[in-house]
Amino acid sequence: MLDEPSDWLERLYDANAAKLILYGRALGLSHGEAEDVLQDTFLALMRLERPPLQPEHYCVRSFRNRALNHRRSLWRRLTRELESWRWFEKSPAETAAERESMRRLAELPMPQREVIVLKIWHRHTFEEIAGLLDISPNTAAGRYRYGVQRIKSQMEGVVYERDELAGASMAFLAATPPVGEA
Repeated sequence: MLDEPSDWLERLYDANAAKLILYGRALGLSHGEAEDVLQDTFLALMRLERPPLQPEHYCVRSFRNRALNHRRSLWRRLTRELESWRWFEKSPAETAAERESMRRLAELPMPQREVIVLKIWHRHTFEEIAGLLDISPNTAAGRYRYGVQRIKSQMEGVVYERDELAGASMAFLAATPPVGEA
């Protein structure tokens, strides 16, 4: 019986730690900073007298608040900028298209990057994202749509793929050069 109060917390950590680290990266933190914020978030959750009504929502919201507070320091910002090229963990199985997509994701404005990570890796609905970020669901959907559209338009060549969220196959063309430079 003694382990029951912490069971929810352990399950929450196991299910969300990696996604929260990636979310921290989307919010502009280095990998180490995201880990620090993750630890601070779970230490705060451990201090709660009882589990929140929506533990995952509460956890993501708490992580986001702590990450944004963490980012405010000038020295931390300088460190982050030096590490910005190491956004994702490298994998030998990565394709060139995956590496390019991750690089493009890292270049997006933070609001678009944040919604894309919450939508794809955390599998939140636009309604849930809106609640987490204090924006409307339409704003969340717009940020997602524009961010994904920007990534796809900047990819070189034609990429045929299935858009799982829309459920249709689409072709994406790279932007053509201006007339004078062709």
